[in-house]
Amino acid sequence: MVHRSFGAPRVPEKGDPGDRDLVFRQIWIPTAGKKRLFGWFLPAGRPAATLVMIHGWGGNSEFLLPLAEFFMASGLNVLLIDSRNHGRSDSEGHSSLVKFAADLGSAVDWAKQQSDHAGPVALCGHSLGGGAALLAAADRDDIAAVISLATFAHPTDMMRRFMKQGHVPDLIAPAVLRYVEFLIGRRYDEIAPINTVCRVACPVLMVHGRSDRTVPMADMESIRKKCEGHPPEFLFIPGAGHSSVERFREHEETFLDFLKRAGIL
Repeated sequence: MVHRSFGAPRVPEKGDPGDRDLVFRQIWIPTAGKKRLFGWFLPAGRPAATLVMIHGWGGNSEFLLPLAEFFMASGLNVLLIDSRNHGRSDSEGHSSLVKFAADLGSAVDWAKQQSDHAGPVALCGHSLGGGAALLAAADRDDIAAVISLATFAHPTDMMRRFMKQGHVPDLIAPAVLRYVEFLIGRRYDEIAPINTVCRVACPVLMVHGRSDRTVPMADMESIRKKCEGHPPEFLFIPGAGHSSVERFREHEETFLDFLKRAGIL
């Protein structure tokens, strides 16, 4: 029941960056378990820093193309990847924040080996992908900046909201939480964005829509209070929901300023 309920829906891309007249290469990146990640590499046209982007639960690379187009136009290489069990990437068991972070790590390693790449690597993720970007940056020392979009504070809170929507009985909810933690292989507190963001050494920008009905603004307030000694930067967007990528793009200048101060541009 747990595996069926928490299985990520697979939604393959319907188009590609060429539909936006963008230059790109379709790529396959090896990752854990001898699996492959599907992705698009958008070169800046000269050796440049690289921004690796990853979608959220049930998403794919096409979802983030509006932002990728802007970042590429700003002078960055952009690498968009589908996590395992998503988009066109290979399938492998369950999906989790930990697996998303591992896939990001594989993508970073691949990007650093490309002749188009020169300089630092930054990460950008949406929702679960945003939490994975924070976890990857906390576990590595070669990430120069993180942009986390619409990310939750703690996986237990997110799962409880999900179970409530799915009418999972309160009596079995604790057992479900324990089983999923066992399945993931790392403790929730260890991978929770509210904790990993405080361990990330590089600059972090948390972006959240004030009308997000999936992840409440209270999650951002919790993160703000937790990291008082090493706080991330915040961008709260009026009228934006959980998946309002086009609304996020309306704040291009804020993204540019953040990346410039982080030494990415």
